[in-house]
Amino acid sequence: MINAAIYGIGRWGQNLVKSVQGNSDKINFVTGITRTPDNHADFGSEMSLSISDDYDAVLDDENIDAVVLATVHSHHAEQIKLAAGAGKHVFCEKPLALTRNDAEEAAQACAAAGVVLGVGFARRFLPAFADMKQLISEGVIGDILHLEAMHSGPTGYRTAPDSWRALRSENPAGGMAARGIHNLDIMIELCGEVSSVYATSDHRAIENDMDDATSMMFQFKNGTTGYLSTIFATGNIWRMYIMGTKGWLEMRGEHCLVVSDLDNVTETRNYDEADTLKAELEAFADACNGGDAFPVPVDHVVHGISVLEAVDESAKSGTKIEVE
Repeated sequence: MINAAIYGIGRWGQNLVKSVQGNSDKINFVTGITRTPDNHADFGSEMSLSISDDYDAVLDDENIDAVVLATVHSHHAEQIKLAAGAGKHVFCEKPLALTRNDAEEAAQACAAAGVVLGVGFARRFLPAFADMKQLISEGVIGDILHLEAMHSGPTGYRTAPDSWRALRSENPAGGMAARGIHNLDIMIELCGEVSSVYATSDHRAIENDMDDATSMMFQFKNGTTGYLSTIFATGNIWRMYIMGTKGWLEMRGEHCLVVSDLDNVTETRNYDEADTLKAELEAFADACNGGDAFPVPVDHVVHGISVLEAVDESAKSGTKIEVE
């Protein structure tokens, strides 16, 4: 059992705490960190958390093994470096950072300190994705030729104008940091590094000053091509399509996988809803305790931030961008 502090106890930070508190034998939250402790006293009492506004004091606490970050995107890198310097393992909500430089510095700080760095790509823990990955590894659809994905929803309409989540600076390329980066992570897991990207990103429907319609085309270093879109002003949609030389796979939502051969003979597999937040936090705790490595490789995460930067640059310039 590891003891953790949660930094950022807004809606998502509270979701993370609730997923494991009192029902996990691997991780327990003992402290919550927020700029407004009085506003979260009731939550602290409900979850048996002490509430603090002093990150440095929490990092000095020898009883705390790890820090979980559900904070402003652009603050992640500095908060990770401080935690690593204090010898704390770190679980960070995606995106790890907004620039490749920040992502690399955060990853290097954790590696130098010998602490675990986990990043919250919860869709990796969906049973449908686990089966999809297994079928690909078994060669059921042959070699991957092309991927397509969409992760969209009404987030743009529901984000308060005075929230940091409504800031264009915290949301490069519209919904990519909040939604599309999940699909990008899966694409990198399946096909490796992206070599180039061409993207468009527009502000069309929502009142907040951020883009709400973003699409991009990828070329992967192994020759595979890909397409991804994320819309911040529509209903909730999750799709992943994998086209191979012997057939195709489709994640139709998060709990359904369709398998097809070349003759379009299909099999549909449905899955029970999984607690992916609990699964990712417990996998992180296992890694902290010397068990299996956290299943989201840090080098994949850092490369994903390089691609995110390239998507934003391409959308702004209207040109294809080579990914560093």
